[in-house]
Amino acid sequence: MEDAVARLRNAVMNYEMETIADLAKQALKGGVDPLVAIEKGLAEGIKTVGEKFGRGEIYLPELVMGAEAMKAALAVLEPAVPKGKHRSSAGKVLIGTVQDDIHEIGKNLVATMLASNGFEVIDLGVNVPGADFLKKADEQKPAILAMSALMTTTMPRMAEVITPLKKKDKKVKVLVGGAPVTDTYAKEIGADGYSGDASGAVDVAKKLVR
Repeated sequence: MEDAVARLRNAVMNYEMETIADLAKQALKGGVDPLVAIEKGLAEGIKTVGEKFGRGEIYLPELVMGAEAMKAALAVLEPAVPKGKHRSSAGKVLIGTVQDDIHEIGKNLVATMLASNGFEVIDLGVNVPGADFLKKADEQKPAILAMSALMTTTMPRMAEVITPLKKKDKKVKVLVGGAPVTDTYAKEIGADGYSGDASGAVDVAKKLVR
């Protein structure tokens, strides 16, 4: 059992996107608890990949490949988790790229890194209208609303969500990021946190839910 979990962990760390789904199936066939496979295998693997990226030992393509490998295995393992059993959650995060912006690599990485660190992530995708962010925040009651903008022209969309959100629900913390976004800008629009990269976003998210 331990071997199957270790194999999954290593497969994420070695970016085995092609073979990892089969490893996940083998683990289930061998009687491995899918939650253990996810938490001790995949999550530990992507954590190591994220730490390497944070230290500058690997680059963005490797981080993306690690995230893709994890996703492929999750697609096999998550449906096998018994009803009523849940991964322990560090908090619920609603994430999306703002309206008129279709960049998704950064957002996807942040979503994957958050999920691997125990957060329950609801990904709204790209080009998300402000009204959709607000509606979903109202329905899902997340601990954190995370928004990404990759163009200077779409940055103001963040403020269009934050202002009405904070009026309605002061408990939700807002985390923003994206190439043109700065810490100063984040403070100006009333966001609670900012990060310039995926591994930094995890640290900020953990502080926000403490």
